[in-house]
Amino acid sequence: MTAYPHLLAPLDLGHVTLKNRVLMGSMHTGLEETKDWNRVAEFYAARARGGVGLMVTGGMAPNREGGVFPGAAGLFNDQDIANHRIVTDRVHAAGGRIAMQILHAGRYAYGPECVSASAIKSPISPFPPKELDEAGIEKQIHDIVTAATRAREAGYDGVEVMGSEGYFINQFLVTHTNKRTDRWGGSYENRMRLPIEVVKRVRAAVGDDFIIIYRLSMIDLVPNGSTFDEVVQLAREIEKAGASIINTGIGWHEARIPTIATSVPRAAFAWVTKKLMGQVGIPVITSNRINTPAVAEDVLATGCADMVSMARPLLADPDFVVKAMAGRADSIAPCIACNQACLDHTFGGKISSCLVNPRACYETELVITPAATPKTLAVVGAGPAGLSVALTAADRGHRVTLFDRAARVGGQLNMARQIPGKEEFHGLVDWYETMVAEAGIDLRLNTSVSADDLAGFDEVVIATGVIPRDPGIPGQDRPNVLSYIDVLAGKVSVGKNVAVVGAGGIGFDVSEYLVHEGHSPTESIPDWMREWGVADPEQVRGGLAAEGPRPDAPARQVTLLQRKAERPGKRLGKTTGWIHRAALQMKGVQMIGGVNYERIDDDGLHVSFGEARENPRVIPADTVVLCAGQLPERSLADALAARGITAHVIGGADVAAELDAKRAIDQGTRLAAAL
Repeated sequence: MTAYPHLLAPLDLGHVTLKNRVLMGSMHTGLEETKDWNRVAEFYAARARGGVGLMVTGGMAPNREGGVFPGAAGLFNDQDIANHRIVTDRVHAAGGRIAMQILHAGRYAYGPECVSASAIKSPISPFPPKELDEAGIEKQIHDIVTAATRAREAGYDGVEVMGSEGYFINQFLVTHTNKRTDRWGGSYENRMRLPIEVVKRVRAAVGDDFIIIYRLSMIDLVPNGSTFDEVVQLAREIEKAGASIINTGIGWHEARIPTIATSVPRAAFAWVTKKLMGQVGIPVITSNRINTPAVAEDVLATGCADMVSMARPLLADPDFVVKAMAGRADSIAPCIACNQACLDHTFGGKISSCLVNPRACYETELVITPAATPKTLAVVGAGPAGLSVALTAADRGHRVTLFDRAARVGGQLNMARQIPGKEEFHGLVDWYETMVAEAGIDLRLNTSVSADDLAGFDEVVIATGVIPRDPGIPGQDRPNVLSYIDVLAGKVSVGKNVAVVGAGGIGFDVSEYLVHEGHSPTESIPDWMREWGVADPEQVRGGLAAEGPRPDAPARQVTLLQRKAERPGKRLGKTTGWIHRAALQMKGVQMIGGVNYERIDDDGLHVSFGEARENPRVIPADTVVLCAGQLPERSLADALAARGITAHVIGGADVAAELDAKRAIDQGTRLAAAL
């Protein structure tokens, strides 16, 4: 008897039966562009061995103009087909099934050859598209069909036609981007002609025994988006055209509403998919922020969908499904939806990976093998760096003792999880505790360690993290001047008018913490929808509330300041920085850059501007919170070095760069793999 009977039930598609209801959704990892096909194959094969019912590749371009960026991968010739056959053979040998996503970027393409329904430039890409004529449209359809037939030739079990997220096909569907007056524009019947023709012709070309998934935008979250009546109309026509499954797309990439970041509630859009259930006769997949077997099971059990799409959770743990089957859900490495190593890498032109699992997309490079000679290993510091090195070393057979002076593992993750919108970090700390216990690590909490305590170990790893940097502001010793550490630990009371010194990631997090009190909208889908202005697309076209975002009033008035003369938050995550800035702006937070901190007194925080220290002003504040950066905590490492003892120094103790858990976990894992 399983705890997840709906999730683990087979799904009959007629010509083939999927072994469970888990779809690994499409993710552009950049692996195909490396042309290392063994590496690509191993990435997908690892997830096939992990029990996923069906996988979808990252988007493959149907032609050069449709590539997301110049040089984007696709199936353009016989050699491409042979290369992809390496991937599909490996997946099938592992017992898996895999579909290839065909993604035409349209006006989102980062190239001067981009094309679209109309010559309207996207706000998130540099080139205005060329408006296609009739022959140009026919060429695009032909190229998509050709990509599908090549995918079949390459051994794929199916294709996913990308019709959502604001890409090419989606651009024809809405008047936001389609201003045409010919048979491809105007009425909705004309605007939906393109996706119908694509699916109809793909089905005719590939035959009946081939999976066709159509990714349909069910809530656009842009002005002049589709109504839900139009969504249903299109879904029915797509079914008639020959699709096997309809997958849910949520929001265009240019939408100013977060859809997959950690501050978005779990399963936040399953209700949208549920509206389509019963309207079509083929299975429907739901997606976005479904990251545990329990959440997935609930979504299916309550009739929201026939199948769930989980993409990044399969980056975090390729064995997600087999662990769920074995009743070991607490050992599934959690996707915390941080975007730091996946989407931020993708949009930065780097290979994607995962903060929690740095082996993701590096399966052939970062190999964990049993140690030839097991050693005794002391790890000081049970934050992300120390935990990753301890767990990986224990997995290799080393005998690990893990020290920390705190009462719980997690280090600064325990501060991060106090921030409204970062509740996923609770699960990450819980997972680390589970894995430390499973690994048989000798865990010694509430323990301060000296150099003397480390004698006799074969290897010593110092992962003691960071200490706050002293900003040296006159008056900072006043009782109303607080460290971010004490604030997030709940050890101090904070006034109603607050100045936050330092606008890096910690300053933004502390500001978010201070403007909320007692309730996080991430814990309530209706509250989150109201805060961001998301509405029912049955009531409002595109799902954008007419009144816009309606956040609760801030718990405090906060002013966020920084020394750098640039926009505060500029250096935050590539795909999440705008969310943090927008969230604080909605709460009335003032953000000021380019300041000199002059002094703190009864009136508040005195600042000036520029090298000449001009335009002095006072930021009224009954509390000042210091978030002025960090320094490596290296006192133990230095004490060991003074005795001639060589230690490995990792994480914040090595380089203090905000709360960089991604680098710390990667560094710890790679060190342990090499010991």
